[in-house]
Amino acid sequence: MALVNILHMNTGDGELSYAKNSLLQETGIRNAIPIVKHSIKGIANYGVFNDCITVADLGCSSGTNTLLVVSNIIDIVYEVCQENNREVPQFQVCLNDLFGNDFNTIFKSLPDFYANLKKNKGEAFGACFVSAVPGSFYGRLFPNKSLHLVHCATSNQWLSQMPQGLENNGSNIYIAKTSPPNVYRAYGKQFDTDFTKFLRMRSEEVVHGGSMVLTIPSRSLVNPVSDDSCAFFELLGQSLVDMVKEGLVQGADINSFNIPLYFPCEDEVRNIIESEGSFSVENMNVFKVNWDPHDTDYTNMNDSNELSQVHGKNTSKVVRVALEPLLVSHFGNSIIHVLFKMYEKHVAEYLSKKKTRNFFLTISLTKK
Repeated sequence: MALVNILHMNTGDGELSYAKNSLLQETGIRNAIPIVKHSIKGIANYGVFNDCITVADLGCSSGTNTLLVVSNIIDIVYEVCQENNREVPQFQVCLNDLFGNDFNTIFKSLPDFYANLKKNKGEAFGACFVSAVPGSFYGRLFPNKSLHLVHCATSNQWLSQMPQGLENNGSNIYIAKTSPPNVYRAYGKQFDTDFTKFLRMRSEEVVHGGSMVLTIPSRSLVNPVSDDSCAFFELLGQSLVDMVKEGLVQGADINSFNIPLYFPCEDEVRNIIESEGSFSVENMNVFKVNWDPHDTDYTNMNDSNELSQVHGKNTSKVVRVALEPLLVSHFGNSIIHVLFKMYEKHVAEYLSKKKTRNFFLTISLTKK
């Protein structure tokens, strides 16, 4: 089955839903606010939009983060218009994700969202129209020159397809320290192809002078096996290998499974943007977030045994809500609970020795 029909976050609003375990992504969204504000000021000052601003949030997923993005953008546009003594425009907001995304949860929250807009901004506030545009952002989604602002947070790391030539990756499920060099190259090549296509598609849809703000999970070093890139998944792969030893999973099933993700370094992203040529880079910032996004300790380089248990459990949930549909499609549903209990223990043991953090890159681009 094609990835476009499999990939989505865990749906609903239960304990193991994305809606209840998306603080990592929320942290990325909030860290990007200063860059979003700078971008909106730019397109307002240069008259890119007039009576209506059209915004696309790509890879929107579901839950509170989706409308948090929309609220942030509306607040910033409202503030910029107040500062410049200009009328607030109408808002056309297009929410995009793959076909399996839980759009229904978003739709159910819209009445409260609209009510809060009127309450906070007043009855005279311009109209806001929210719609869904399902489909892959590696293809066209919108008419030519129809978007003023594109937002995409923690989504560009997902690949459109599995890289070719991973047969010798063994029991590794992503790039790992024991992966052969051709695996690094295959993942990097697929990201290059996909990100180039993403930029090319948006170059047709964004107006001249329009803006894109992208927050991409990345890695801090050029080395593709840096801990902030691959340790997450090496531990999940080890958990699957443990299940093989216990007779719960077939070794052949692990050998044929790889995760369609790639965490690029800053140079890779910048080089692809420059090579594609449709956008200029305005800002590029980096920030780090603990594996457990509830963990606000950025001083210690390892956890106590007690804290590592808590952080292991929370980290396991973060990974589970993102990967469970993909894992179920390959291994079946019966192994999932045991797999993530094992993963939780591996993460706790790892964090008690070394505290690795997620690395993010936020970029603002202007359409040439």
